[in-house]
Order: sequence, then C-alpha cells, then structure tokens
Amino acid sequence: QLQLVESGGGLVQPGGSLRLSCAGSGVTLESYTIGWFRQAPGKEREGVSCINSRGGSTNYADSVKGQFTISRDTAKNTVYLQINDLEPEDTAAYYCAARRDFSCSEFSSGYNYWGQGTQVTVSS
Repeated sequence: QLQLVESGGGLVQPGGSLRLSCAGSGVTLESYTIGWFRQAPGKEREGVSCINSRGGSTNYADSVKGQFTISRDTAKNTVYLQINDLEPEDTAAYYCAARRDFSCSEFSSGYNYWGQGTQVTVSS
C-alpha cells in the first residue's frame, strides 16, 4: 500500500522560496503519476503541478508557471515541488497525490492516494 508524506512547508516572507517534498513508502513512486495540489481557506482544492510516471513529463497550472518546478528523485523515492518568489496568495495547504495512470490529471478525483498535507504560509 502506497503511503505519501509531505514535508517542507512553513512560514516564509514574500519573495522567499520553499522546497516541498513528497516521500513515498511501501511502493516505488516511479510507477505513479504524482500531482501537487493546494487548498487555501475557503477555496477549492486546485491542481498546481504534475509529473507523469513515464518519461517524467511535467505540467503546471497557468497561475504557477515559471514559479513552481516539480521534479522526481527516484533514488530517494521522493517528488519535490520547488516554489520561488512566494506571495501571500500562495498561502495554502499543499498536498501530493498519486495515480497509477501514465498521464497527469488536473482533477483531485483522478488520484487514488493522498498525503496529509503541509502548510505554506507567506507573510511578512
């Protein structure tokens, strides 16, 4: 059974950076397409990035292109989300999720496994 654990969130000033980690256990993450989602208070969960299981192609929501970078470290069984130039609007709980399909999905319903989330707060 795949388990996902996110880490790396925290309180950061505007303009700062964070690298979020999504560590897998129980199964190799390389076999899964991994998506990152975020949910701000009072808002729906939105997909921000995804890396597929075949070839490592990546997708980004238009709102985060150029700011977020997703990557995979197969040796560490971990997927990362690098976030630069953080703004207060990026404040949210960030979740990673996994699906067995080879392609990415922008919809949370397309993912079978979820981590518990890590909080990112951007404030001066």
